[in-house]
Amino acid sequence: MTERQAIGNYLEKARESLAGAGSELANRRFNNCANRSYYACFQAAIAALLAAGIQARSPGGRWRHEYVQAQFTGQLINRQRRYPPALRTVLSETMLLRQEADYELDGISQRQATRALRRSREFVNAVQRENGETQ
Repeated sequence: MTERQAIGNYLEKARESLAGAGSELANRRFNNCANRSYYACFQAAIAALLAAGIQARSPGGRWRHEYVQAQFTGQLINRQRRYPPALRTVLSETMLLRQEADYELDGISQRQATRALRRSREFVNAVQRENGETQ
């Protein structure tokens, strides 16, 4: 598989996760919305890293969540300025919300889920624009 194909595959996964998050919000499944919102960002971030020539560093070429967050923010926002500073906290904040949704007793509110979905859309759209993909 070429780099371009891998980037396209991760962007497609991100769009699918984003669509799932929207469906979950519409059906009042706020915990699932938070989960899918995070994964939309995570998958888009991997596409962005691949497009910048940054590879996974773990055994087996797996993308670790902390590594993706650190590289996206450190390299693509702070250093290369490919993405706006407004996206700096999206990955970490949606990951924390996903962890709360998945592992904590209390659920995610409609307001939290709506905000996560909105910010995830902005994140995925920015990565698509940077990579010449239509939205």
